Amino acid sequence: MCFCGLETLQPAKIDKPGADGSGIRPHVRGPCDHERVPLDFTAIDFETANSSSASACSVGLVKVRDGVVVDEASWFIRPPVGHDFFNEWNTRIHGIVAADVADALLWSEQLADLVAFADGDHLVAHNAGFDMGVISGGCAASFVETPSFSYACSLQVARKTYHLDSYRLPVAAMAAGFEDFAHHDALADAQACAAIMVHAARRHEASDLAHLAQITSTRIGHIGAVAAEYRPLALG
Repeated sequence: MCFCGLETLQPAKIDKPGADGSGIRPHVRGPCDHERVPLDFTAIDFETANSSSASACSVGLVKVRDGVVVDEASWFIRPPVGHDFFNEWNTRIHGIVAADVADALLWSEQLADLVAFADGDHLVAHNAGFDMGVISGGCAASFVETPSFSYACSLQVARKTYHLDSYRLPVAAMAAGFEDFAHHDALADAQACAAIMVHAARRHEASDLAHLAQITSTRIGHIGAVAAEYRPLALG
């Protein structure tokens, strides 16, 4: 289904994943008659237990092909020891408590599933610096290598696409025609992020994600080992 048909989608409460991978929620969308946008990426959103970037407690993932959602998944994450305290403020925002993640996979245990779902895609997130920081922080706290990803930020794209009083996710998503979603549900937020990018690409007549970044004067960022390839060389 195209994003023109996602306005009424309301994600169900996330299930608890166990060691067997239960709790992952995949969905597959069908085609629509809307004009396709040649945009491929995976949108991602994290919720955290506290202010630590290593405290991811849930993730939502949305895979887009030619501007259409073709797969989705979400699951709880058990933050690593030392980063697993649930701050009351965070819980008020997303509603997740320690008991919800007690049987979930640790960051290091679920990382392979996250990487496999993205399957080499560019990641897209709203305020992407935060979400990429969560990936890097979770890996550092778990003593595992940060996977290589290139990424774009729907917040920055929204700022160069719409004229709004605020560019918070619900406001920018409404400008893209994606309304009444469960903000701070990780999957719903990833859906909203994806909708913004697809709508912006259609509006700017972008040919792909790199072209959209060029048109909007935003950057494609990088984390993990691939980031070293894009660092400017020191002059000496």
